[in-house]
Amino acid sequence: MQSEIFKRINTGLILLLLLILMFISKTIYLFISICVFTLSFIEFTKMSKIFLKKKYFKQLLTNFAFASYLFLFLLIFIISLNDIHLKIILFIILLICISSDIGGILFGKIFKGPKLTKISPKKTISGSLGSFFLSIMMSTILLKYIFNTDLVNNILLGFFVSLSVQLGDLFFSYLKRKSSLKNTGNILPGHGGILDRIDGILVGIPVGLVYVLILVFTG
Repeated sequence: MQSEIFKRINTGLILLLLLILMFISKTIYLFISICVFTLSFIEFTKMSKIFLKKKYFKQLLTNFAFASYLFLFLLIFIISLNDIHLKIILFIILLICISSDIGGILFGKIFKGPKLTKISPKKTISGSLGSFFLSIMMSTILLKYIFNTDLVNNILLGFFVSLSVQLGDLFFSYLKRKSSLKNTGNILPGHGGILDRIDGILVGIPVGLVYVLILVFTG
């Protein structure tokens, strides 16, 4: 158990370092983005072969839909290469997504309590509340000192991003459960596959961006 925790911590520190390098270097940013989305698609196709066994047309449509979604996602990241404001917003939302994951793990481990859903037995109500709490804290702190936005919008952004991250996580947990898989891969020690790490982020970032765009055009 302790070795797994240390693996998660060590992998988390490496991912944090890569995140910092991505922000500093355009080349690293683009390279890691392409690698992440490519590996995520490979992991998803392997999983879809299981939960859509012998339903080849549905497999094709599902994989195409996911590939299209990833392509649009990657396109946003590529556009932000030469737009520092968009890049900062993306990284802020990404940090809020990560805070949601960390809050869920910390509060879940510390307070435990009733399970949240049968879809993912390890998730607890306390963990869900912790996800909201840490996301809102991160959103409030970052947006206040970087963009000086008002408190209500900072709280709402953190809330909606965390909600979407948790729903995305549950959706992919459901797919893994249907596929009888614990993880989508094993490339990240202690975390599983790339898709295990970014499942909630794939929903959280678009929701966060939409909310920010609404603020920009209505503000």
